[in-house]
Amino acid sequence: MVIGWDRSAKNKPAGLKTLTYVSVSCTLITIVSIYSAEFFGNSNMNNRMDPMRPAAQIVSGLGFLGAGLILKNGLRVKGLTSAAMVFFAGGVGIGIGAGFYGIVFASVFITFILAKISLWIEEKHNVPKEKKHEAFRNMGS
Repeated sequence: MVIGWDRSAKNKPAGLKTLTYVSVSCTLITIVSIYSAEFFGNSNMNNRMDPMRPAAQIVSGLGFLGAGLILKNGLRVKGLTSAAMVFFAGGVGIGIGAGFYGIVFASVFITFILAKISLWIEEKHNVPKEKKHEAFRNMGS
């Protein structure tokens, strides 16, 4: 939810509710797959189950969902960050579901720090949009 909060505050796609649903559903699927492997794996000696197989399928589904967020308009591509955040939220959900809380917390913390540093670098090195449009208009005159 915290990941999506940042996106919603910026009026970006894949915001608060979307990323909450992605993360919680990935957590649920991972927990269910682990517990079902334990529960059903003990019922028969010949029964072999891979609890992380559903988690591997989550990754394919997240790729499909993320691809739907990416839009191309001429030479501009929009939605890549939203797609990456959906993928990240899914990874957070899988990690929480598998019980790797420390790694998940560290990765979320590091990702937020790096995102803020990236934003600062982009703002420092990019020309403001108003000046870009002004320069483009002046080219035609």
